[in-house]
Amino acid sequence: MTATRRTLLVAVAALAGAALVSSPSLAQKKYDPGASDTEIKIGNINPYSGPASAYGLIGKTIDAYFKKVNAEGGVNGRKVTFVSYDDGYSPPKTVEQARKLVESDEVLLVFQSLGTPGNTAIQKYMNGKKVPQLFVATGATQFGNPKEYPWTMGWQPNYQSEGRIYAKYILDKHPNGKIGILYQNDDYGKDYLKGMREGLGAKAATMIVSELPYEVADPTVDSQIVTLKSKGADIFFNVATPKFAAQAIRKAAEIGWKPVHLLNNVSNSVGSVLKPAGLEASKGILSTGYIKDSTDPTWKDDAGMKEWMAFMDKYFPDGDKTSSFTVYGYAVAQSLVQVLKQAGNELTRENVMKQAANLKNVDINVLLPGIKLNSGPNDYYPIEQMQMQRFTGERWELFGPVMSGEIGS
Repeated sequence: MTATRRTLLVAVAALAGAALVSSPSLAQKKYDPGASDTEIKIGNINPYSGPASAYGLIGKTIDAYFKKVNAEGGVNGRKVTFVSYDDGYSPPKTVEQARKLVESDEVLLVFQSLGTPGNTAIQKYMNGKKVPQLFVATGATQFGNPKEYPWTMGWQPNYQSEGRIYAKYILDKHPNGKIGILYQNDDYGKDYLKGMREGLGAKAATMIVSELPYEVADPTVDSQIVTLKSKGADIFFNVATPKFAAQAIRKAAEIGWKPVHLLNNVSNSVGSVLKPAGLEASKGILSTGYIKDSTDPTWKDDAGMKEWMAFMDKYFPDGDKTSSFTVYGYAVAQSLVQVLKQAGNELTRENVMKQAANLKNVDINVLLPGIKLNSGPNDYYPIEQMQMQRFTGERWELFGPVMSGEIGS
């Protein structure tokens, strides 16, 4: 071989090597624990038992959705392994399960862990371990603080914003009303309280006539409902998880108390709350919405809801089609799949958070029209809009504009 020919072959080989390195399709894959060429392992913690067990339906829906994803080829060719544990809505148990997921199961991330108390209990641990605590199932504002907790992100509208939206409604429609508030005595309940007070402004001092807490371990909230009525409240702000929200609705009907009833969004499921409380007793209740209601005939020909119905029929036939929790689980699982798709072959925990904070007008087909996912490095609240709705005795009926209740400093 001549020197000239040898030099030419070396040059060609060098060019080919450069092309391989620069080609994005052949870029080096990067993995953290929980990810490989064939698998993405995702952890979850849900109250399948205990006082908030109604929410267990969300975890079951998510599990069914990943079965659908896997049947259709996975995410970028990788199958999703969904590892979900019960914490009974008990923060010490949440801590135990989070450690198990991170240290024993070695999941890539913990997704949709449910409840303010439990997520608060594991937030420092997750951030210390630099494991994503992604799209937590709570609207508490503390889960949208990227400066202090860069590994924790919310998904649903935050509770303070929702509280402000109800305050706007009250000031517009019932400016002379007397407000009685039932709230869960933790960060979840207090967030709603703060939003309501801030939204009412100077009028909060005169309009709110009573604020009564309850504890998660309490058997009922019957005595609080009787007291709120006795205080002369003609507006009732019901800040409770499903079991207690249903009790409050039922007790108010039993004692003939008929206030303007505002029910927080996390407990406005027809199947899981209003049916157990009694549909007649629930008639006229007001709440907010950001996902389509499966019981509303408005959406019977909607493409997104048709897809959801087909998913339920095939992958979760025993699931409750009248519950907003099955629509919610479907929507949040779709959102995670979008993040994982964006992450591509760089399935590191750092890149998962980077992609979660880079959602631009993402259309989730069961969100209300005009509501899309948007996030950024300094914006850890993907959904910030809601619309008022009224329960007819059969279904929720939307009214008014899509509203935002942005949080102040």
